[in-house]
Amino acid sequence: MPRIIQRSYPDGAAQHLTKAGFAPLLARIYAARGIENKEQLDTDIKRLLPHTLLKNTGQMAGLLADAIAEHKKILVVADYDCDGATACAVAVLGLSALGAQVDFIVPNRFEYGYGLTPEIVRLAAQSKPDFLLTVDNGISSVEGVEEAKRLGIHVLVTDHHLPGDTLPDALCIVNPNQSGCTFPSKNLAGVGVMFYVLMALRAEMRERGSFSNEGTTPSPGGRGGPNLGNLLDLVALGTVADVVKLDDNNRILVQQGLQRIRAGRASKGIEALLQIARKSAPKTSAYELGFVVGPRLNAAGRLEDMSLGIRCLLTDDATEANEIAAKLDVLNRERRSIEAEMQEAALFALEQTDPADGYSLVLFDETWHQGVIGILASRLKDKFHRPVIAFARSSNGEIKGSGRSIAGLHLRDALDLVAKRHPHVLQKFGGHAMAAGMTLREEHFGEFQRAFETVAQTLLSPNDLETVIETDGELEPCDFSLDIARVLEQQVWGQGFSEPLLHGDFRVQAQRIVGEKHLKLTLASASTSFEAIHFFSTDPLPKEIRAVYSLGVNEFNGRVSLQLIVKHWEAI
Repeated sequence: MPRIIQRSYPDGAAQHLTKAGFAPLLARIYAARGIENKEQLDTDIKRLLPHTLLKNTGQMAGLLADAIAEHKKILVVADYDCDGATACAVAVLGLSALGAQVDFIVPNRFEYGYGLTPEIVRLAAQSKPDFLLTVDNGISSVEGVEEAKRLGIHVLVTDHHLPGDTLPDALCIVNPNQSGCTFPSKNLAGVGVMFYVLMALRAEMRERGSFSNEGTTPSPGGRGGPNLGNLLDLVALGTVADVVKLDDNNRILVQQGLQRIRAGRASKGIEALLQIARKSAPKTSAYELGFVVGPRLNAAGRLEDMSLGIRCLLTDDATEANEIAAKLDVLNRERRSIEAEMQEAALFALEQTDPADGYSLVLFDETWHQGVIGILASRLKDKFHRPVIAFARSSNGEIKGSGRSIAGLHLRDALDLVAKRHPHVLQKFGGHAMAAGMTLREEHFGEFQRAFETVAQTLLSPNDLETVIETDGELEPCDFSLDIARVLEQQVWGQGFSEPLLHGDFRVQAQRIVGEKHLKLTLASASTSFEAIHFFSTDPLPKEIRAVYSLGVNEFNGRVSLQLIVKHWEAI
């Protein structure tokens, strides 16, 4: 059973926020998430970190400005996930608005694998580009860049993944995680990096007077050029979907994008994806981006070709956007069905062993779908609270794995340790602290499984494997407030800035099933009763429970009320 603990927070920061006018509960919540002053919660676009702090943006801006002036052809090389798709769309739309001749190519994950491989370079070369511009990939593409140079094509790399020991010999690299980059936010998603490159490019073109004789829309600074704010809905989507840490800078990007979506100024593609999922644009939150829009886009890259998803984001035609969104929705339903079958097979296989006996789970099934193993790993990680790597058969005797980790084990560093101890096992790998991908020969699976378990035992403690639910404590009666719920609802929550959870003991006064799959509740504490709901559960609750919940706003038949959203409960 999960252990419920209260999240700690610096008392000094909470007191400072209270003096600044925040309700004590909000001050406690924000302080626990690293907020020390109210300016950190200001999401005005003017508070974005300047592009001049991001290493090599000036150099890349100069190269791109020259390419535009000389009518060179730029080909964007995308990645096949949501971050890669949005980064590609931002690159194509932004560069086009700045006058570039630009197109895109995205590798089919089943044919070409990840990133700028020599194979994708040769395919790209058929359209005779002058420049290849990578988005959300490229930092590990040493061989691909060499192949491009051999073919006389310049390579510009924009990426956010952690670099390996050797950087590709590209013409220019922009990556906040490369050596020597002092950019304060190391958590930019791939789409965020590309957005910063566009800001630097527009500034460079302003300095050159590129917009002085054009009928472009003035920016807020009144210096001409396209309004790059039009791309922020895409930046928000990719940032949330890639589950990067929502630090101060990323929260500005996401909040600005959400404001555009809520105001009806989103791209036709995002509008269509929300509509097909029956979600209201004015009520869109980070949750809808991460769990509604993102999965539908990702379904294209997982099952077919992400170019379909990119086309959805690029089109300015509502009819075309709706048609593509419908196709993506069908693919997402198919993905769910495949995922359910794979999860059933994995759980059946694990019946033969006790996952609690090990520190990790490394699984392989020759029938599993290569595009869905990442989701499977995520589901099993959540269920067993262990780092999980799931493998599917590829080709030529290779298997490809996708891993998800828990706090306490940096997945890419763990794989690096395996590679150093067993240099012949891993053919290639890359990723983040919480997610990574890898390729190895099928005959080396058992050796890798044992090696990764050894590394996991080295890096993790038994306490790391215990499922813990962190909450922001219990509420005072005055904190059960619709106003506080509304404030929390408008904030950007996500990775590294987690949605507030509370806990408390309640009497279950009433319960009934609504919508055939949810439990509608009346919970009582002291002399006060509260409306509550437990989504996707129909099992009856005992008379007294300890509940973990969030505060929500329920709007029904014109009535607005406070609602507790139960996330977990245990009998008391």
